[in-house]
Amino acid sequence: MNTPVYFLADIELLYVWKLAPLEGKAIIVILIIFSIFAWSVMASKAMQMRRAKKMNHYFDTEFRGQKNVLAIYDRKIQVEGCPLFTIYQEGCLELNNRLKSTTGEGRKSRVSLKAMEHVKRTLESAVAQEAIKLESGLILLAVAVSGAPFLGLLGTVWGVMIAFTDVAKKGGADLPTLAPGVAAALVTTVAGLLVAIPSMFGYNWLVHNLRVMTVQLDNFAQSLVSRIEIEFLNDDDIE
Repeated sequence: MNTPVYFLADIELLYVWKLAPLEGKAIIVILIIFSIFAWSVMASKAMQMRRAKKMNHYFDTEFRGQKNVLAIYDRKIQVEGCPLFTIYQEGCLELNNRLKSTTGEGRKSRVSLKAMEHVKRTLESAVAQEAIKLESGLILLAVAVSGAPFLGLLGTVWGVMIAFTDVAKKGGADLPTLAPGVAAALVTTVAGLLVAIPSMFGYNWLVHNLRVMTVQLDNFAQSLVSRIEIEFLNDDDIE
């Protein structure tokens, strides 16, 4: 009966791990921690993006079906995890403040061009804040992509240096003496690449989706501004 391939691989990895110097083992442990954080970020951000995309679709459909810009705002609805709703809420809050009458009773039917500029700046700020929220955590993936290979290379160079030092002490450079140390040193490079490659693909995928969603948020803000101008901006201020 043949020994399973995965069993042989486990034996080889354990053998190389035993031969690895203390510095190499420390680097491998650090890379494992990097990998755990990287996969956690990729999983959480993917779920966040998926939920945000789903909620944005539902809210956008609901918003386009309203005859009045403030209809959803007046219903005091709260939607968690929806960037479009957050932008809408911030814009409507600023608009509502600008529509308040001096007597404190009811709303004015129109706002000035200056008040409209304040609403626009509020929406721009809200879009930027939502983009920052979506970007949070991506720095860990960027660090994993750029730093993991260099950590692995550091471990390899260090291990090769120790291997050649041992050869020099023994006074012989035969293959059985040199190969185990070099193999143990190369393991750190492999570990670094195993961390960096998935992180690179995950980072690029998340950045692409983030850019698409940011454009959608900006387009929604522009659409909201247009509807507010049509409904509430003084006719004399419309060019």
